[in-house]
Amino acid sequence: MTVRLPDGFRAGHWSDREAWTGCTVVLAPPGSVGACEVRGGGPGTRESDLLSPAASVQGVNAVLLTGGSAFGLGAADGVARWLERQGVGHQTSVGAVPLVASAVVFDLALGRADVRPGPDEAEAACLAAGPELETGSIGAGTGCTVGKILGPRHWTKGGLGAARLELAGGASVVAIAVVNAFGEVLAEDGAVLAGIWRDGRHERTVDLLRAGVGFRRAWHEATTLVCLVTDAVLTKTEAWLVARAASAGVARGRPDRHLRRRGRRLLPRVRGRPGRPARGRRGGRGGDGRGDPPGRAGRARRPGLPGMLRARVTARGHGPLASRP
Repeated sequence: MTVRLPDGFRAGHWSDREAWTGCTVVLAPPGSVGACEVRGGGPGTRESDLLSPAASVQGVNAVLLTGGSAFGLGAADGVARWLERQGVGHQTSVGAVPLVASAVVFDLALGRADVRPGPDEAEAACLAAGPELETGSIGAGTGCTVGKILGPRHWTKGGLGAARLELAGGASVVAIAVVNAFGEVLAEDGAVLAGIWRDGRHERTVDLLRAGVGFRRAWHEATTLVCLVTDAVLTKTEAWLVARAASAGVARGRPDRHLRRRGRRLLPRVRGRPGRPARGRRGGRGGDGRGDPPGRAGRARRPGLPGMLRARVTARGHGPLASRP
């Protein structure tokens, strides 16, 4: 499945389905504004301070979402290298300096822990970038898993999902979610799409915690990253407020979103070309669950992964059926 990005934005993936890792880059058009909200106790980010409302720059030239845990942050060098060759970056007295905000997921446990995205792989994602974004077990979602409380025998596959919303006035918003969650991913009706699988059925993390079940993996190995892109006109402060509001949208598909050590979530907010002001109150639809990118990530998983449950979904994407490989 693919989702078309707002005008001026491009995105590309690099994926390794032998080592089960990858990265995704979102390239912003000139003059973009960006902001972010980081939550969780173990953030893995690079240059996210540039997206603070207090920072002097208005935004970044690209956002990199990548596997490889902290090792993967080095992949941003490849994005910067590619942007430099295009003459893109923050203008200084000696030339353009590319600004790349990056965030990582911990995917080292699924495939090979010694293989991580690096500068060359991130540059390949830049070369592959286009106006359509492919979703599923691809890019930064390649090695993602969900439902971690009972360990790898009971995980199911996460991934990268996206959803698009058209706004009054002609602007559009696309939410991109990389879901590597500690808990489960929920459908619009509250049913579990992906998560803990035990004894032939899905179980809910909160029920196990209430029953006193201890977790078998560190909570900081769970991550959800969300990148919102729009061609509506926002100031940097407004973009930051929308990023904060977007957490409510994540909450609809991710019931474990506020666990203290659940990991990290970066919510970059990037504005594209001017001339399409957002109508209505800024942030007023931040919690709108329509489109549900975390849910789409849960539906888009691939079967037959190492040490994973094999999962299939119906033609409409609902009703996951799981069995042992």
